[in-house]
Amino acid sequence: QVQLVESGGGLVQPGGSLRLSCVASGTIFDVGWYRQAPGKERELVAEITRGGRSNYADSVQGRFTVSRDNAKNTVYLQMNSLNSEDTGIYYCNARTGISVEAMVYWGKGTPVTVSS
Repeated sequence: QVQLVESGGGLVQPGGSLRLSCVASGTIFDVGWYRQAPGKERELVAEITRGGRSNYADSVQGRFTVSRDNAKNTVYLQMNSLNSEDTGIYYCNARTGISVEAMVYWGKGTPVTVSS
């Protein structure tokens, strides 16, 4: 069993920045950051492998950066140039292994609101 705890969300003005953290209670491999706005479907924002390779949704490419510190079992999401479309609850999702048979866990989420 692995617990994931997100933090760093809050209220920010358009054009501002936030840095989210996802701390795991154990070793994690591939990690995805997702977000969900009220009435909308949860969507993948960014993902990173244990080796540090990353991918981003087109909507955040060039503005968001995902990184990790494996020694701390922590993954970060640096969000810059935020706009109202970035509002939502952000969740981290992590696998405990590389294969598809590995367990997958979700955090409870941290809310992000972009508003003037």
